[in-house]
Amino acid sequence: MAKIDLRVRILGRVLRRNSIVGQSTEQILRNQRAKVSHNPVTDLLLGAVAPGVTLTDSYAAGEAGRLRIRSYRPAAPGRGPLPLIVNFHGGGWVVGSLDTADWLCSNVAAAAGAVVVSVDYRLAPTHRFPAAAEDCYAALVDLAARAGEFGADPARLAVMGDSAGGNLAAVTTLMARDRSGPAIAFQALIYPATDLTGSSPSVDENADAPILTKGDVIAYRDHYLGGADPEQPYASPLFAADHRGLPRALIQVAEHDPIRDDGLRYARALETAGVPVRTTTYAGMPHGFLAFPKLCRSAPQALAELGAELRSALAPAPD
Repeated sequence: MAKIDLRVRILGRVLRRNSIVGQSTEQILRNQRAKVSHNPVTDLLLGAVAPGVTLTDSYAAGEAGRLRIRSYRPAAPGRGPLPLIVNFHGGGWVVGSLDTADWLCSNVAAAAGAVVVSVDYRLAPTHRFPAAAEDCYAALVDLAARAGEFGADPARLAVMGDSAGGNLAAVTTLMARDRSGPAIAFQALIYPATDLTGSSPSVDENADAPILTKGDVIAYRDHYLGGADPEQPYASPLFAADHRGLPRALIQVAEHDPIRDDGLRYARALETAGVPVRTTTYAGMPHGFLAFPKLCRSAPQALAELGAELRSALAPAPD
């Protein structure tokens, strides 16, 4: 395995002080209420909004009420609607927010030439499975129906997510197939959690990795599931009885990640079902490396790959 950069190891030690392991419900709720504002310090760590991208906050329908959303629209001198990418942020279904996804979503909007809309779904432990999954699907249906309001084309629709958001992106493609729409052209899954049983070999191999440990994986899962069966397909998309008919995929995984094999195993399941998949393992990288673009050397390469794959998959059909 490639060596982890010193600055990434230092970041991991700092973040471990606030590990989800052992946190009380009250601590978790306080963390959820904390705001991540843009300033020189946070932008140095988490990355700034891409130049030329306009951010607009509004709402979309959720499963049990309105959800906050944030749209990212790049400068688009050409005529006609842009593709629509619906993003689900990471954070173990417990933390994360629209603010923490600003760098990724704005840069993907610019790189892919698309409107990206990020969804602020309900979080555990207050709202356990399947609240987040049902929120994301309801928002996807609503946004596809309202694509014109965002200057977007519902016929060129993709979903994207990192970590728990990658789980939710994969789950929404299953839901869309099983529930007759909307039609999704592409899924971009960034170090996704696809097997909530914790049986991927990498969980033990990278048990003490920086950023995310085996203990963190278990704690996040337990807060989300609350005792529900982890083998339900809408919790663990790897366990779907059939992966046929799902959209083309890009799956990006990190070498030093406890859930690395979740992504690799899901890629194999999709390929076995005849789904076209591009899979990339980023050597020397920890889980969550795209959330720290100024510290993780592979973030620019992964972003470029994301943009290129999305742009290709969502290109308008030739006349």
